[in-house]
Amino acid sequence: MTIKTAMSPIMRVGAALAVLWTVAPAALARGVVELERIVVTVSDVDRAQHFYRDGLGFETVGRAEAEGEGFAYPVGLRDGRAKTRSIRLWREEVTFVQYEPLGKPFPAARGSPDLWFQHFAIVVWDMDRDSAYARLQQVGFASISESRPVTLAPANGSVRAFKFRDPDGHPLELLYFPPGQGRAVWSGSADKLFLGVDHSAIGVADSARSEGFYEKLLGMAVAYRSLNRGPTQESLDGTFGTVVQITGLLPPTQSGPGVEFLEYRTPATGRPAPVDTQSNDIVHVELAFEVDDLDGLIAKLREVHAPYASPDAVDLGDGVRAAMVRDPDGHAFVLEERRR
Repeated sequence: MTIKTAMSPIMRVGAALAVLWTVAPAALARGVVELERIVVTVSDVDRAQHFYRDGLGFETVGRAEAEGEGFAYPVGLRDGRAKTRSIRLWREEVTFVQYEPLGKPFPAARGSPDLWFQHFAIVVWDMDRDSAYARLQQVGFASISESRPVTLAPANGSVRAFKFRDPDGHPLELLYFPPGQGRAVWSGSADKLFLGVDHSAIGVADSARSEGFYEKLLGMAVAYRSLNRGPTQESLDGTFGTVVQITGLLPPTQSGPGVEFLEYRTPATGRPAPVDTQSNDIVHVELAFEVDDLDGLIAKLREVHAPYASPDAVDLGDGVRAAMVRDPDGHAFVLEERRR
């Protein structure tokens, strides 16, 4: 197969993936261990902290400031400074980053089928009575779903769900799993309303291509698949005529959040991620994975021409090395290795 230099970075990833799976499936490097945290660019860390704490039950666990090339270089910026807030819900951590200077605002034109759509799903114990939805209403939000929380069809697990946006426009989802649904970790005590983060969902153009990237390259494993459609899914997504292929993957440890693909078969109106998206743009979200062989994984990513956001692997100090990469649809993720 000949890969022309005129191809976009994303097209090169798809073409090179096809070659890699055919020629060298046995030579793949070890991959990710677990999803350590989700990193979200925001316009105001204090506002974000209050929204997630008061409306969604997170607690603040860290705050910091950073500046200069040692901070900016790993995230693909020439220079800059930032304030951060780290919050946690049970074992799952989210870090907000407020850059100076800030990049572009969250796009005004946006929808669930867009390929740059990315949310994380918060599992709740009760959606209806003394409910998570009622708690959320106290802080105010912009709704994605057309109405109140919906119950999906029995074929999709009868899960209760609601989608909405935070103050900067980042999409989020509340999930309630009925008995027998979801991972066993969510069947715990009823003394907490908000239980944890189940997964980060990302818009993809081709589920098979994304599976090849996340499963064969990064070492994750498919945990479930479903095809969701019908009036309740339309209401949940705020999108008429929704037919969405959902694929969920977990890291080898099967602990912590997973990654979920959303491939909208209809409507086929999803816009690709802007090629000039940078880490200080408000739309930017990155998944930070712990890996056990950073150099080997970087070598395999280079074979498939995966676009790098950071120029290369960077030494972050304290025995941590990292690189920021983009997947076939432009979603950013960070690979971090700790020397032991």
